[in-house]
Amino acid sequence: CTAQGREERPGMEERRGGEHEMKLVRTEEAVGQVLCHDITQIIRDISKGPVFRKGHIVTEEDIPILLSVGKEHLYIWENDETILHEDEAAEILRGLCQGPNMKASAPKEGKIELTAGCDGLFLVDTERLRAVNALGDMMIATRFAGFPVKTGDKLCGTRIIPLVIEKQAMERAKAAAGDKPILRLLPIKPKKYGVVTTGSEVLKGIIQDTFTPVIDEKMGEYGCRMMAHATPGDDDRAITAAIKQMIADGAEMVICTGGMSVDPDDRTPLAIRNSGGRVVTYGAPVLPGAMFLLSYNKNGIPVCGLPGCVMYAKRTIFDIVLPYLLADEPVTAELLSGLGNGGLCLNCKVCHYPNCGFGKGA
Repeated sequence: CTAQGREERPGMEERRGGEHEMKLVRTEEAVGQVLCHDITQIIRDISKGPVFRKGHIVTEEDIPILLSVGKEHLYIWENDETILHEDEAAEILRGLCQGPNMKASAPKEGKIELTAGCDGLFLVDTERLRAVNALGDMMIATRFAGFPVKTGDKLCGTRIIPLVIEKQAMERAKAAAGDKPILRLLPIKPKKYGVVTTGSEVLKGIIQDTFTPVIDEKMGEYGCRMMAHATPGDDDRAITAAIKQMIADGAEMVICTGGMSVDPDDRTPLAIRNSGGRVVTYGAPVLPGAMFLLSYNKNGIPVCGLPGCVMYAKRTIFDIVLPYLLADEPVTAELLSGLGNGGLCLNCKVCHYPNCGFGKGA
């Protein structure tokens, strides 16, 4: 079967968004006229593509073909300096969205898609995105921001709704979007890191350290390398010294495991504070991971205190925050506080993270 690429609007003699520029005519009367949009043919399970491109001048020989794909009426292009064709306007939307490390498709039927040019953390300025989408006659749809993507992953699709649009409308879109791209893709940077395993039971060999292998696996997913490991027990001064030594030796990130509760023997938060720098948070509205601590030292090196749930839970606060840390995107108290909506992991039998609601704070 065949189908047209755009929905016809019988009874319309002129097109919304171009009242004096686009005219609806009977196909049999379109000979010699210029098409202002692609004519698409869809054959189920076989093909979908244009049989005529915009700009094509209709001939007598084209009429049977046009009718065969269900085109009894055509929009013809009557040029005007005050309007833009859908593909020209789509290029403007692309420019409002596209940042470094992104690739754009060719415009087609007023639509352009952006894909990732590298592995990285995908971010969206949602306020400016809403401002553009609120204008009407145009749209930008993105994948959910705040999560890592792989090279080639689709990031967004932009589209102009009518076949033509006023230039003034696109100027309003530019004003709403501002001077910077709405989308960002920050490359993930594998880091050298150190692990400080706390707990006197580990130091004394009473139990085996099963936390460090979990960290090693998670960090390894991003190509990171563990350069140092220490087991200072529960002495906060020894923990502080281990953190400082790792940073002095070139660690770009330090992870302290365990000792994050309010138990009197759990001294990790105190030790991290005493290592210097600025504590962003001790606690996050995320389960698992409520007792998470994040600090940055004076040189911007992140120091994390991970609660015990990271050792046994499939996904936790650490999975949400880690891509930010590896992309050198500051993790703020405001960002963390917004994780409450979607901060509850449902512990599904089959984990589909990040293709689920966990971590998708408003």
